Amino acid sequence: MGLIINKKFKEPNLNDLFEQLYIGDDAITSLVPDIHFGGPVMLERGIVLHGAGFNTEGTISISDEFSMTSQKTVLQELKAQDIIPYKLMLGHAGWAAEQLEREIENGDWLMQSTTLDFVFNLSTDQMWRQAAGSLGMDLGSFEGVGGQA
Repeated sequence: MGLIINKKFKEPNLNDLFEQLYIGDDAITSLVPDIHFGGPVMLERGIVLHGAGFNTEGTISISDEFSMTSQKTVLQELKAQDIIPYKLMLGHAGWAAEQLEREIENGDWLMQSTTLDFVFNLSTDQMWRQAAGSLGMDLGSFEGVGGQA
């Protein structure tokens, strides 16, 4: 399972819908500034990616710095703490058994470590460029280039 961390939902119609969603007495938009597209699988399921300093029922530790939780009340709990960074994701990415491992072995993925600061504080518009730059890649020549395979 994977999460796309740099894609916000920006459609005005979706933002109107999000304003009508409530968790308890709180509108979801009062609990999170942005809602992110986590991937195309199970879009109806919210997953909260957060710093590992928060733990509640159902929390899954991803690493020493990151955890995720999919409980309904997690947004309210995190908002009340105000020191743990978090993002709400709708959906996730998925692969067949051993598919991701094969793709990594084939060199289809560029692997690197990340930080809380990168995931929670960097603008989503800057993430791809900074990640590529940290691997020594210059994306300047790729901007505006598209095509079909």
